Amino acid sequence: MELTAARETKNQLAAFARDLAESHGVPPAPHLVGAEAQADPVRAPTLSLGIAPRRNGTYRIAVRYRLGVPTARAFVRRLVAEIGDDDVDVRRTGRIHTAARRAHNRHPVATAQAVGETGRVRPLRPGVSIAHVDVTAGTLGAFVRRAGEPGTYALSNYHVLAGSPSAQPGDVVVQPGPADGGVAPDDRVGTLAQVAPLTAGEPATVDAALALLDDGIEVDATYPVGAVTSVAEVSGREEVEKVGRTTATTRGRVTAVELDGVVVGYGPELGTLSFDDQIEVESLGDGPFSRGGDSGSLVYRADGTAIGLLFAGSETGGSDGTGLTYCNPIGTVLGALGVELV
Repeated sequence: MELTAARETKNQLAAFARDLAESHGVPPAPHLVGAEAQADPVRAPTLSLGIAPRRNGTYRIAVRYRLGVPTARAFVRRLVAEIGDDDVDVRRTGRIHTAARRAHNRHPVATAQAVGETGRVRPLRPGVSIAHVDVTAGTLGAFVRRAGEPGTYALSNYHVLAGSPSAQPGDVVVQPGPADGGVAPDDRVGTLAQVAPLTAGEPATVDAALALLDDGIEVDATYPVGAVTSVAEVSGREEVEKVGRTTATTRGRVTAVELDGVVVGYGPELGTLSFDDQIEVESLGDGPFSRGGDSGSLVYRADGTAIGLLFAGSETGGSDGTGLTYCNPIGTVLGALGVELV
């Protein structure tokens, strides 16, 4: 189907899924699903709906459900029956998590298993370990600036640079992250400057934050593919790359866009959050596109054009069993924070 028709069908299926859940007495899920989520108080089962590109330039409806949830599988069968097998791209996921945990849950083995940069790196560059002093470790995604203002910022995720609603501007950020041995003040590189707020029980679109780098901290914004300063929206099937703290450089393909209802666990303080209008990436290599600790990585095309900010994923499910990775559209991230790539 064409893109306009796919969007209309996706919205119709979101409404159908809500009605189906209500008619079957499914307990309310801790999130809202669909493009009209903020306007519609009806809660729905744990299904994600988006748009999946075909090789020939047309589209199918992307339907994602979690392994081990019988009600989700039953609803998927009903959704497929509504529009037919040819127009649906169904994939299973594992439980989707953010890729960093609070410091009291850190696992030292995570550093030993990482193949990316977990040590102290100066000048700072994309792909290295970084975090709030009370978070384990995530990835420094890119450097950004605010037009007309001095200072350079490190861009990563909310759950990497803040980690909690209790975090405050001015909190110390270290490189490497605490799980990789970073401590304050020796490894301090800056302070938490701004977050895109996340609120328990409310749908979200971005998981992003900025750390203002301290004076004298040098940066190398050209690693690993040259300066990434341009951004683009994705239509699907683009081949992309990222460099992350855990899996280093990996390649993937965009398998779905405009994905609504991506349900991600954020721990006891925020609970389970639902993200709309997300980008899905599947690995083109032998292993997953991302693992825990890669959160905050910038996702870009081979020509150095940024398309997304990696924030969550599962290491199981997908067409080859290596999991699926989820990214915020980079234009939405930069707009929410009022910055531009440098």
